[in-house]
Amino acid sequence: MTVPYALRVAEDAADREACFAVRKEVFVGEQGVSEDIEYDAYDARALHVLAVRDDGAPLGTGRLLYGEDAAAKTGGDPGVGSLGRLAVTKEARGLGVGVALVGAIEDAARARGLTSVDLHAQTHALGFYERLGYVAYGEEFLDAGIDHRAMRKTL
Repeated sequence: MTVPYALRVAEDAADREACFAVRKEVFVGEQGVSEDIEYDAYDARALHVLAVRDDGAPLGTGRLLYGEDAAAKTGGDPGVGSLGRLAVTKEARGLGVGVALVGAIEDAARARGLTSVDLHAQTHALGFYERLGYVAYGEEFLDAGIDHRAMRKTL
């Protein structure tokens, strides 16, 4: 099954709300993450990417932190961005939406002069990111009660 969709940078309030709705469905609804920690101060400054079905329904989202916002998550290197909050709705999983979102976020990182992208992957998603060229490093850690590993890809 294929579902036609488009990717775009979330530039207006409606797009941002669509990003937040996907995150609420996936992280809060499916995974039990508290809304108190799902949304943070970085959301206002991050670059958000949105995947939408042809009829406008949101299918997935992810965000890129860069500059000072990323430094706290990436060890302080200004050339490293932080990919996060990648979420794809149940109906869109397996359709390539996640891969497309990661690619769009990497393109945005390159456009900002970044040389690498870090992320904190839920351990069940390590294989997904490894197939996209990310390499795990460091020990497993808990974030929002879910096991994660840090990963990095050189762009």
